[in-house]
Amino acid sequence: MSRWFNIAGPCQTDKHYMLSPTSRLPDLSRLIEQESYFVVHAPRQTGKTTAMLALAQQLTATGRYAAVVVSVEVGSAFNHDPSAAELAILGTWRDTIAIRLPQDLRPSAWEYGEPGQRIKASLQAWAQSSPRPLVIFIDEIDSLQDQTLISVLRQLRDGFPNRPENFPSSVGLIGLRDVRDYKVASGGSDRLNTASPFNIKVSSITLRNFNAGEVAELYQQHTQDTGQIFTEEATAYAFDLTQGQPWLVNALAKEVVEKMVRDRNIAITKEHILQAKEILIARQDTHLDSLAEKLREKRVKNIIEPILAGQTLPDTPNDDRQYLIDLGLLRRDPAGGLVISNPIYREVIPRVLVQGTQDSLPHISPSWLTPEGELNKDALLSAFIKFWRQHGEPLLSSAVYHEIAPHIVLMAFLHRVVNGGGILEREYAIGSDRMDLCLRYKDVTLGIELKVWREKKRDPQAEGIEQLESYLARLGLNEGWLFVFDRRKNALPMEELLSTQVVVTDNQRNITVIRA
Repeated sequence: MSRWFNIAGPCQTDKHYMLSPTSRLPDLSRLIEQESYFVVHAPRQTGKTTAMLALAQQLTATGRYAAVVVSVEVGSAFNHDPSAAELAILGTWRDTIAIRLPQDLRPSAWEYGEPGQRIKASLQAWAQSSPRPLVIFIDEIDSLQDQTLISVLRQLRDGFPNRPENFPSSVGLIGLRDVRDYKVASGGSDRLNTASPFNIKVSSITLRNFNAGEVAELYQQHTQDTGQIFTEEATAYAFDLTQGQPWLVNALAKEVVEKMVRDRNIAITKEHILQAKEILIARQDTHLDSLAEKLREKRVKNIIEPILAGQTLPDTPNDDRQYLIDLGLLRRDPAGGLVISNPIYREVIPRVLVQGTQDSLPHISPSWLTPEGELNKDALLSAFIKFWRQHGEPLLSSAVYHEIAPHIVLMAFLHRVVNGGGILEREYAIGSDRMDLCLRYKDVTLGIELKVWREKKRDPQAEGIEQLESYLARLGLNEGWLFVFDRRKNALPMEELLSTQVVVTDNQRNITVIRA
């Protein structure tokens, strides 16, 4: 049976192309030998469960431990009823252990004692009867909330001093976030009277993304099985787009080899990877969709919004910044500062924010296309000005992120343009005070820069021209558009403000300045 690229659930060696599942984990043997309790956290679908399943099997195979991965996700249906959650969790654990451990290492029976003590009592009874020390990896721990999360963590903490004869020798909590964030999920430190109900943890471990060599190794497995080649340029581009995020790496390859290029005699090129990227972003599969849901959270918005606007981050709590890193939305750039984790997420985030505004747009006839279907830039600009004059104000007020409302409305309009067969690319970064757009439609490439004139700031036109010229130079273009959106309280009315002029730079580039 042929293997395939997996994008749902844990990987299996006989079915999926996969790397060594534990190769990206630091060595946990010392922590386990020292009977430590620890946290393994990483963004969604990075291989946490696959790695911990493999590690549990390895530990059990040594003959020294009884190790198993169990999940508490079923308890999330009872986040306000810890007693019901305990019963659901222990029922699932019993079934899981029966599948993953041999008969002599399974618990004889769970101790269904008093509510609020059932998990502790059951683990204690199992540890006392087990011929080996127990190592328990508890997956999906941060699916629990409120009183149920508090109850589970406190029961683990209560049993901790009694290990290894009377409680699991080592416990690993597996989830999206580090334990510091559990106090948020549990209702806040005021209610807990502590920074965390799991203050017994020794270490927090992050599962890293694939590196460039590992992406090449994964794709090479497909070549070995089928003979179909990924060119070096394609593999390198896949890494650049994903920065090694495992789900994205697999999803790109799966889209290409299963749908786009089924003929195994045809090599996979960079152009195929680019096309697959556009399909994934447009389709917004479950992984991307779940990531996008987080954008409406206040503490996410407080950080993402200034990044999109190119502004310096305000004074935000360190836990909030780390939360976005733990979710996989942001990463710390080696050169300093926070950046969006990878180019695909950088595209997904604004597209998600634009979607509501885009759905609110009126019907717009594609007057910017020539009879031959080519893009006429002058006609496009005229169409936008007409659109902005008629619909700009109400659409601005409907945008989810108010600080970048002009950006959202403009991008919504441009998405209508590229839906006919083009691509809209974006660049933005903390402190740059701008967003750059590159519209590609067949043979036409248009460089666009967005600036906002804010309260107590000087007119950004001169700076915008300089920045746009640098952007155009990178694109190899001699002309582009600069939008200056006046968001000051005393700005002129829309009718009086809306204007265009062409500025010729010292380097003989024609820049059309649009004030709106």
